[in-house]
Amino acid sequence: MSDSAVPETTSGRDRWQQRFDAAVAKGRVRDADFTTLSGMAVEPVYGPSAETEAADERMERIGWPGSYPFTRGLYPTGYRGRTWTIRQFAGFGNAQQTNERYKMILARGGGGLSVAFDMPTLMGRDSDETQSLGEVGHCGVAIDSASDMDILFSDITLSDVTTSMTISGPAVPVFCMYLVAAERQGVDISGLNGTLQTDIFKEYIAQKEWLFPPEPHLRLIGDLMEYTSENIPDYKPLSVSGYHIREAGSTAAQELAFTLADGFGYVELGLSRGMDVNKFAPGLSFFFDSHLDFFEEIAKFRAARRIWARWLRDVYGATDERAQWLRFHTQTAGVSLTAQQPLNNVVRTAVEALAAVLGGTNSLHTNALDETLALPTEQSAEVALRTQQVLMEETGVANVADPLGGSWYVEELTDRIEAEAEKIFETIRRMGERGRTPSADGTVDHPIGPMTSGILRGIEDGWFQSEIADSAFEYQIALEKGLKKIVGVNVHTESVSHELEILRVSHEVERDQVSLLGRRREERDMGRVQTALDAMLSAARSDENMIPSMLEAVRAEATLGEICNALRDEWGVYREPARF
Repeated sequence: MSDSAVPETTSGRDRWQQRFDAAVAKGRVRDADFTTLSGMAVEPVYGPSAETEAADERMERIGWPGSYPFTRGLYPTGYRGRTWTIRQFAGFGNAQQTNERYKMILARGGGGLSVAFDMPTLMGRDSDETQSLGEVGHCGVAIDSASDMDILFSDITLSDVTTSMTISGPAVPVFCMYLVAAERQGVDISGLNGTLQTDIFKEYIAQKEWLFPPEPHLRLIGDLMEYTSENIPDYKPLSVSGYHIREAGSTAAQELAFTLADGFGYVELGLSRGMDVNKFAPGLSFFFDSHLDFFEEIAKFRAARRIWARWLRDVYGATDERAQWLRFHTQTAGVSLTAQQPLNNVVRTAVEALAAVLGGTNSLHTNALDETLALPTEQSAEVALRTQQVLMEETGVANVADPLGGSWYVEELTDRIEAEAEKIFETIRRMGERGRTPSADGTVDHPIGPMTSGILRGIEDGWFQSEIADSAFEYQIALEKGLKKIVGVNVHTESVSHELEILRVSHEVERDQVSLLGRRREERDMGRVQTALDAMLSAARSDENMIPSMLEAVRAEATLGEICNALRDEWGVYREPARF
């Protein structure tokens, strides 16, 4: 039931109740014990009564769960309808080793998979390229061709599990390998569900894992959006990432504003291609960091939903409420983990995870205690998984939708973070106007859109990087002065804890992967590979969507490096301007 089906004269509470009752009638509320530990029954939501609601001027901004502006969540049922997806990020060594870790995660209660790739894969390089030496399998799994993807998901039916892939620069060819792996399993790819990161803006802003100049990357992203919208409707081709922006040192408000601005840029990209915002916007999702300032993080998540809904409706014309929804995955803050007294990281992760849940995250990854030292061991990965399960099963936080809604502190923080973000949006838009000549009616024409133009100018001028660097510097000074404290680092440094056993990736992983890649090259039909690569380049030189031709190259066992190097030769390589 949508709000449009409910008379406007009805109070917000009454509209929420009708939506909640409809969800119950459709079997969309879990059969669970919604009582406190002491047995006290709790309501599915709390807020002003229908009689007093109109007197609280905040209610227009706060609203009710499942109703615009979605400050309190996307669904009237909150987690009573469906709990967040436990999606643990994992990948190391070769595809076989990571496949075993995935099976462990799923067997112990994980609800979805999230693939971590090694550095050569993230940079579009094959394992046997010179630039890959010493890095194969070390910070994620090595994927050179569709055959590796077959092994990665061996005995895991891709139609039965949602899969997130954290990769941006070479995201499209890796996505094609995922589709081919599904085809080889006999899966109908039109029913696949998952998320591809693909967010190239944040690479230029923070993470630095790009391949080409911005324009070719945006062309590939546009092709991907069109292809998935038409052929794989449930798949989300873009996960706009604030996580890496925050890990680079931004404030919470900067993370929120830079991330949503990037999201607006991708909306403009879809609109510039003539796509229907009501059709493609539901395919956009977000990825946020959950840091240690508990209430600030909760406020950030609530403000994110509200801002996105308002902009999609009022600026970009989305009329379908699903197109106004901001769905997001959260990962606890890797940068908050310490090598000193690493057992404290379990506590940090639990607090950050709780903030994400109280902020209404749709899925969650909890970091392992040893990730600041190395890839997680199987034991530490289990502790990270169990952290989520304790929150979900033991604490009662899933019983009530947005339990902090109406808190004077949380609502004030939500408003303040929203206001800061709006100021940043205005700055970015103004950067997009610089150097452009207004037309007779005073408007300025942008090739894709005003926010996109501002983002590209900000990247070119180093504005984003400078803003993040200034914030990181201010925080570091506060740490060194003792104004901000980290237990075990600049306060309470005494300890009886011992060094941890850490996971080490053997050099044999690289040797074996390179050997395997060599055998695959010998066994394939090189003529078919070259024909497919030539067809892909022909598509790149035209307005043709590149996904079908890239899929053919992947089916022929063209490697990631071969595909990306062919496009590097065609489009060039981006090099960040030196700045001092």
